[in-house]
Amino acid sequence: MKRLALMFGLLVCLTTPSFAISEFGKQFKAQVMESEAPDEFKKTVKKANCYICHVKGEDKDEVRNEYGIAVGKFLDAEDFPKDYIKNNPDEAKAKILEGFKKAGEVKSKDSRAFGEKIKAHELPATDAGI
Repeated sequence: MKRLALMFGLLVCLTTPSFAISEFGKQFKAQVMESEAPDEFKKTVKKANCYICHVKGEDKDEVRNEYGIAVGKFLDAEDFPKDYIKNNPDEAKAKILEGFKKAGEVKSKDSRAFGEKIKAHELPATDAGI
């Protein structure tokens, strides 16, 4: 029983950063789903899931696509521990959305701003592999 408790505690400690990252994805999807975007774009975002910021077929812990790199300049998973998100959901959401807004001003490899592409109902990254 002690081993089980120890393993569970270790697992919780190791998964905290991914909780923040999943919160980033959750907020991105919520932002799109709550918008006036066409249903087809909403389906595309749901299907892309992690590949909004990551590259399909690559290690998610190591490789981000161009949009993921831009988001990473403004949002750090370590700034969003599980307890912070749980205890301050509105504040965390506001900070995450602000990070997305700043990343949206960055230009993609195709010379268009990420935010402009999202408003045009396109996935932001050109190098997501999807």
